[in-house]
Amino acid sequence: MKKKLDFKEASINPKLQKFIADAGLCSRRTGEVWIKEGKVFVNGKKASLGMRIDPVADEIRANGKVISKQPIQWIALAVNKPKGYTCSNQDEFADRLIFELIPKKYQGHRLFCAGRLDVESEGLVIVTNDGKLTHKLTHPSQQIRKRYQIEIKQPLLKEHIPLMLKGIEDEGEFLSIDELRSKSKSPIGETRFEVILGHGKKREIRRVFGHFRYQIKKLRRVSIGGLQLHKIPLGSFKELERKEIDLLFPQ
Repeated sequence: MKKKLDFKEASINPKLQKFIADAGLCSRRTGEVWIKEGKVFVNGKKASLGMRIDPVADEIRANGKVISKQPIQWIALAVNKPKGYTCSNQDEFADRLIFELIPKKYQGHRLFCAGRLDVESEGLVIVTNDGKLTHKLTHPSQQIRKRYQIEIKQPLLKEHIPLMLKGIEDEGEFLSIDELRSKSKSPIGETRFEVILGHGKKREIRRVFGHFRYQIKKLRRVSIGGLQLHKIPLGSFKELERKEIDLLFPQ
C-alpha cells in the first residue's frame, strides 16, 4: 500500500513543480509543462510529474539550470504605491510597474502583489515571494478588512449611502461598501471620508461610486487587516517580519 504523506512530511518534501516555482524559475504551471516535456531532471534522471523531492539532498536541473539547494529567502514588503504605478510583474501597456520601486537586491526573487490597487490609486500593497501568503490575502473567504481614504468631487448624498451599503449590480457582479466613516458624525454632505471593505473585486470602490455619478479625486489604501501604512513614504517600502504578518489576519 502506498504510504500517505502527512502535512509535515509534505512540507519537507514538496512536489517538484512547486519547488521549481518557489525557486523563481517559472510559474508552477510552466514547471509542470517542463516536467512533461522532459526538461527537468532529479539526480540525473528524467523527472515525473507530481513526484516529491528532498530540497537538501536532491540535485534538481530544470530547463538547463541547476536549482540551488540553499534555503529560499522569505520576503514580504509593505509598499506605499504612488498613483501611476501598475501592480504587475509585466505589462506592455503600463508606463510604470510597482516592482520598479523595489531595490535590485529583491528583484532576483519571484515576487507577487498579494492584492492589487488600480493604477490611479495609491497606498498599501503587500509584495511577497510567499505563495501561501498571497493566496490567503487574496482569497474571498478570508474577508480581510481593508481601509481606504477617499476624496470625491461632489458632496455625498444621504440617499446614496444605504444603497451603497446594500450593494449594486455592475457588469454581472454584485458590488458593495461595508462601511463609511467620517471625522464628523456622518459622511452625509462630506467629500472626504473612509471606506471599509471586507472583500475587494476589481476597482470595486470606483465602480460603486461611479454608479451614483460620483467622481473620485483621490483613493488611498491605509490598512490591510491590522497592518497600517503608518509612516512609509510614498514610493517607498518596509520589510515585514514574520510576526507582522499576523497583523494582516486579526482574530
